[in-house]
Amino acid sequence: MSLLQRLFPHARQRAALAPLYAAIVAEGRDPFWYREGQVPDTIDGRFDMVAALTALVLIRLDAEEAGRGPSVLLTELFIDDMDATLRQIGIGDHVVGKHVGRMMAALGGRIAAFREARDTGSFAAAVRRNIFHDSPPCDAAVDLAAGRLERLAACLDAAMLETLLEGRLS
Repeated sequence: MSLLQRLFPHARQRAALAPLYAAIVAEGRDPFWYREGQVPDTIDGRFDMVAALTALVLIRLDAEEAGRGPSVLLTELFIDDMDATLRQIGIGDHVVGKHVGRMMAALGGRIAAFREARDTGSFAAAVRRNIFHDSPPCDAAVDLAAGRLERLAACLDAAMLETLLEGRLS
């Protein structure tokens, strides 16, 4: 073990969650969301999907005591990815922090919305508000996106923690 690894074991722990975050991003990029689900295929639309999916996974991880540490690390991966994406699209250093702060607030809002949706048994209102921002193209698109997110949440609930941490969402 190198000196840096001994000094910064946290980085190794975060790296272990890279497959899980990669699976979330891959799911968020699935053409279904943008074709059938009619989520806007824009930077904002893709953020909305990745944030919604990350929120569902974080809710699942937080459901178990052993998942709470990984949920923090997954959140850090999300932050790193959003920071890197903002820089890649040309957002300057002096405002990246503000943008990331708003993105974190958006993720927190989605966590609250999807927790509530899970309690009520319907994801439609959360999808309408957090993915379509109250301007869905049609009710059928909301129903398709909500239904798929509900099924994913059920798969996450049924999955063993170790399976999730390996990056297998379903």
